[in-house]
Amino acid sequence: MDGSTAGRVDYQSLVFPYARSPDQDAPQPVRHPVVIVGAGPVGLAAAIDLAQQGIRTVLLDDDDRLSNGSRAICFAKRTLEIFDRLGCGERMVGQGVTWNTGKVFFREEPVYSFNLLPEAGHRRPAFINLQQYYVEGFLLERARALPLIDLRWKNRVAGLEPQADGVLLDIETPDGGYRLQADWLVAADGARSPIRRAMGLESRGQTFRDRFLIADVRMDAPFPAERWFWFDPPFHPNQSVLLHQQPDGVWRIDFQLGWDADPVAERQPERVIPRVQALLGPEARFELEWVSVYTFSCLRMERFRHGRVLFAGDSAHGVSPFGARGANSGVQDAENLAWKLGLVAAGRAPESLLDSYDAERVHAADENILNSTRSTDFITPKNEASRAFRDATLELARDCAFARRLVNSGRLSLPSTYRDSPLNTPDAEAFDGPMQPGAPAADAPVRVAGEPAWFLAQLEHGGFTGLWFGEGEAPPLPATGGLPLRLLQVVPAGGAPAGAAVIEDAEGMLARRYDARPGTFYLLRPDQHVAARWRRFEPALVQAALARATGQG
Repeated sequence: MDGSTAGRVDYQSLVFPYARSPDQDAPQPVRHPVVIVGAGPVGLAAAIDLAQQGIRTVLLDDDDRLSNGSRAICFAKRTLEIFDRLGCGERMVGQGVTWNTGKVFFREEPVYSFNLLPEAGHRRPAFINLQQYYVEGFLLERARALPLIDLRWKNRVAGLEPQADGVLLDIETPDGGYRLQADWLVAADGARSPIRRAMGLESRGQTFRDRFLIADVRMDAPFPAERWFWFDPPFHPNQSVLLHQQPDGVWRIDFQLGWDADPVAERQPERVIPRVQALLGPEARFELEWVSVYTFSCLRMERFRHGRVLFAGDSAHGVSPFGARGANSGVQDAENLAWKLGLVAAGRAPESLLDSYDAERVHAADENILNSTRSTDFITPKNEASRAFRDATLELARDCAFARRLVNSGRLSLPSTYRDSPLNTPDAEAFDGPMQPGAPAADAPVRVAGEPAWFLAQLEHGGFTGLWFGEGEAPPLPATGGLPLRLLQVVPAGGAPAGAAVIEDAEGMLARRYDARPGTFYLLRPDQHVAARWRRFEPALVQAALARATGQG
């Protein structure tokens, strides 16, 4: 299936046949470098990333289909940049609905609008809306093109035994059971994680006493491709409503129901259709595509690494759907884990590097949980005093900019900056701007060999990058001990290329975003986060920072 047919594939109807593996006939459990459990967006992203590094993976899933219903639909700019590196970002953006603007309404009146990406010079938009089954389908097709991924449908993990040098797995299939040995096990098996339960672990946090109805509605509608959020609208009084456009003429509508709502009754068409009709008007024609009622929690495991078992995505943490933090943070988990696990599995870094996965992604999960909890508290006031505060804030927000900062209809997903990561080399000199150690690298328009290009696309080789701003002959990189490190030279617009790996800062935007001047040097990690930066290049400092960024410093 290529990009030209992507819009015509019915991913909801696909059934993937079970196939017997040679491992099932082996006299002893076959050992694999990495076994991943769960072929959702997180597991697929991790498998693709590892395969691109040359690491074999076995990917197990207990089902034979993609996700049922649209589920996660909002994919953020940083996640799209990860998909670019995995080889399927263009398909995602081409199929998705692009949006940057959100609008907030109070009762029947608009309060204000906001632009999530007001500045130019970015390859990807703030968000696209795309049904999860498309995302999984595109990732699956990319995974199938990589021979280092062994994807096994209808393979359920029935038990496991953690060991000092790996994990022994009991697998159930339609043909009976067999055993596998994994050097490393990645649990991307969802919020109810059988791996987590089998290990006697749990996630802890807060469950919110409210229910929400998701209605995916197919219709022709005059609404623009924007995120619209209503507080206490006349068509759904005392509650909130969220409207999003998806591809294929489908719209996502979320209705707040209240804790006392019957989740079974509220899914019935005779309950759903009047709610949608009240929003759209009596003349609107539509059909229901998918309906669900949900409650949610903000929670996480205490640690994401347990010996040779690593948890990622919903198995490790959960948030409310407001702000699109679930799937985006899960894919970012996979990105953070995969480059580290790849180096460890290849013998290029010590196992202790994986402790930084736990440190960095627990920090990110706590950020998401904090923002998600604040959003939920604003959207669903718990008493009359908090409702009065919220409503007064919304009234003020029409005319007062300071009040708009207090309105919280779901602070939307942003990538985490790992400010306190043990992998960072602290700044020794003054820099301005956000590109501090631990920050995700910003994109910018550049020229490569005279042709327009994007900066982040030059970082897709999968290793570390040394970024040197200067003209003339670039400095030689130090010995890396086998670690992948590539040098990119950045010259000003019109600057003379001095080597093969030269990019031209076409609009000066790259230097501005990185607060760079001639001689500035950045060390970027494989996941495109900043590891270190200096005002001048010194080989010994780069060597030390590279060691630190791989758990050896």
